[in-house]
Formats: sequence, C-alpha cells, structure tokens
Amino acid sequence: MSDAFNSIKQGLTEAIDFAQGKTNQAIVHEFAPLDIKSVRAQVGMTQAEFARAFGISLGTLRHWERGDRKPQGPALVLLNVVAKEPEAVLRVLNSI
Repeated sequence: MSDAFNSIKQGLTEAIDFAQGKTNQAIVHEFAPLDIKSVRAQVGMTQAEFARAFGISLGTLRHWERGDRKPQGPALVLLNVVAKEPEAVLRVLNSI
C-alpha cells in the first residue's frame, strides 16, 4: 500500500478511537473563551483595522464582540495566538 493510504488509514483509525472516547494518543487543544473586544483593544486597532489585518469579516468581528456568536475552530486558534503574540502574527501576515 502507498504511504498516502497508510497515512489516511492511520488518521481515520485515530479519529474513530477519539470519537469512541479513546483519547490516550490524541492531542486535544482546548481554548478558553476570549473577550475579543479586549484582544482588539490590546492590539490597538479599530474594528475595521483588526478585521482587515487578520482576515475576518467586519460583520463576524462585530458579532463576536457583541457576544451573539463565538469564534470556533481555526478562528479561535488564531485569536488565541493574536492575544498572546500579536506582533508575531502581524509580522508573518505582512510578509506574505
């Protein structure tokens, strides 16, 4: 079998194990909820600047700040990194 097949098979096996509660080998990252408005204030940007800088729609950012929606998945990861290392994220995004 090919390396790609074996990699996919291993990933599926791990996903099934995780779904069945067998998490001994899975690495699970859990993030606490963030106060998005305070993260933005810490970076010192307006809503429009923050949304543009980090590739978030302005409407979505406003929903997060009002609390009617909560960031999930990759957006939550990005915002946690921005909260801890905003300069690093901006430096990388500006070099692309």
